[in-house]
Amino acid sequence: MFNIDMESIDLEKTYDLIVLGGGPAAIGCAIYAARFAMDVLVVGKTFGGLIATTHIVENYPAITSTSGQGLMDMFKDHMDSLNIPYISDEIRSIEKIDDHFELNSFFQKFKAHTVCIATGSERRKLGIPGEEEFAGRGVSYCATCDGPFYNNKIVCVIGGSDSAAKEALFLAQNAKKVYIIYRGEEIRAEPINKERVYSNDKIEVIYNTNVVEIKGDNSVNSVIFDNGNKFEIEGVFIEIGSTPNSDLAKRIGVKTNEKGEIIINRKSETNIPGIYAAGDVADAPFKQAITGVAEGVIAAYSAFDYFKGMNIEY
Repeated sequence: MFNIDMESIDLEKTYDLIVLGGGPAAIGCAIYAARFAMDVLVVGKTFGGLIATTHIVENYPAITSTSGQGLMDMFKDHMDSLNIPYISDEIRSIEKIDDHFELNSFFQKFKAHTVCIATGSERRKLGIPGEEEFAGRGVSYCATCDGPFYNNKIVCVIGGSDSAAKEALFLAQNAKKVYIIYRGEEIRAEPINKERVYSNDKIEVIYNTNVVEIKGDNSVNSVIFDNGNKFEIEGVFIEIGSTPNSDLAKRIGVKTNEKGEIIINRKSETNIPGIYAAGDVADAPFKQAITGVAEGVIAAYSAFDYFKGMNIEY
């Protein structure tokens, strides 16, 4: 997606702000930093983040309906219009040295006066027998990525969130039958998506049930419920939330809560001056693309204000 000439990146330069991540929060932060005339660089493992795997987005203001990838394509166009560089890499350590931070990947070193950590989250796993064994052979964490392979097959979605409902709705376009298996008494989807699930003849919800094992031969052919019953299925899509990518932050002393989320204040500040956080990796109770972007924008302004207070002339 990006064709950055690494020879054109001055690794000796100290950036005003380096943003870590590739999702809406990270790109939102970078766009505003550029508008504040800050010298900004974005470093991320994968551009787009988890939202790029979302089939449909209908809750981003001014955009009635689009795909997650479509939304991130618009973010990229905005980045390009401001000539913001993006490097596909993973930062492994951050160290404070004098008036700046040094960020090290496996092969490169970057320097910045301020850092925004917007590294997002990863899909949470069930941790049950068969899950790892059949990953890619009937077990998936992304309906948008793998759903088309299950045309006219019987599949299940494990989870009861709004994301699980949307996964089921997407799968129902191709699958013969979709079961939502949820441990609770009622799925927790947004009202409009809950209604779509209940009105779809291809979708059936199985309540008060946990999957304790995934079985198969060359590929998945069944799951075992906590009551001991065997349930025949040809594909298992796991949508039970996510885990924040905060290990890097923890290693440098950034405070996190019991969930591993980075603790920020209303200025997107962490406990370390000059380091900010935004998006799914942070401790906001309601995580959406729009709220992540807002946190990223606030982080950019806070970094600008902090940097300006260093009396370094622009």
